[in-house]
Amino acid sequence: MRRALGLDRPLPVQYVNYVSNAIRGDFGQSIHYKQPVTGLILERMPATIELTMASLFIALIVAFPVGIVSAVKRNSAVDYVARTGATLGISLPTFWVGILLIMLVSVNLGWLPAFGRISYEVGLEKVTGFHLVDSLLTWNIPAFKDAASHLILPALALGLATATFTTRLVRSSMLEVLGKEYVITARSKGLLERTILNQHVLRNALIPVITLIGVMVGALLGGAIVTETIFAWPGIGRLVVQAISNRDFPVVQGVVLFFALIRLTVNLVTDVVYVWLDPRIGHV
Repeated sequence: MRRALGLDRPLPVQYVNYVSNAIRGDFGQSIHYKQPVTGLILERMPATIELTMASLFIALIVAFPVGIVSAVKRNSAVDYVARTGATLGISLPTFWVGILLIMLVSVNLGWLPAFGRISYEVGLEKVTGFHLVDSLLTWNIPAFKDAASHLILPALALGLATATFTTRLVRSSMLEVLGKEYVITARSKGLLERTILNQHVLRNALIPVITLIGVMVGALLGGAIVTETIFAWPGIGRLVVQAISNRDFPVVQGVVLFFALIRLTVNLVTDVVYVWLDPRIGHV
C-alpha cells in the first residue's frame, strides 16, 4: 500500500508528483471506493451545486426585499422586526435549524421528506446529474415534484442563516447610499421614490452586497458539509465526511482542493461583476 500510494518516496518527490497529477485533474485513487477521486467528486458535484443554488436563491429572495424595506422605513416597526429577525437568524446554528426542521416539518407534520435527494421508487433518467433539470428535460413531473420536496428542507436550513447576513448588509448599504447628495438632488427634482430606489440607490448599494454573495457561495459550500450530513444529502460535503471517517485521505485532499478552486473562481467572477456594476472600478 505504501508503494502504491507513493509514500515510500521522499516528501519533495511526493509533493511534485501530486501537484503535477492534480494539474491534469488526477487527484489519485480512493482507498475506500477503489475509484478515481475526480470521478467521485464529479459524481457528487451536481447534488452540492443544486443545494447551494437553491439555498442562495432562498437567501436572496428573502434578504433583498426585507433589507430594502427595512432601510426605506428606518426606525419603524418593520425595521425593528427585520433587525430582530436578522439577529436571531445569525444566532441559530445551521445544524440546529436543520434538526428542528426535520422534527417539526417531517416527523410531526409529515409535510416533506427528511432525508435523501429523491425517493427510491421514483425513476429518473440521468442527463446532467441535476435532478430538477433532468426531470424537466425528460418531462418527468412526478420526479420533479419528488426532487423539489426533498430539496426544500436542506435549502431552507442552509439559506435562512445566509439570508440574515445579507439582510443586514443590504440595509446598511441602502442607508449609506440614501444619504448621498445625488439622492437628495434626485428627490428635489421630483422623481418618483421607486425610480430613485431602482436607478440611483439600489445599483450603487450592490457593490458590498456582491462581495458578500461571492463569499457566501464558498460559505454555502462549506456549510453544505453539515447540512448534507444531517439530511443525508448525497453531495460532496457528505462524501468528505465519509472519507474522513474511512481515513480516505486522497478523497479529503481532492475535495479540499476542489473547494479552493471554486473559491478562486467565485472571487474572479465577483471582480468581473464589480466592473459591470461600476465601470469606474475598471479605471482604478
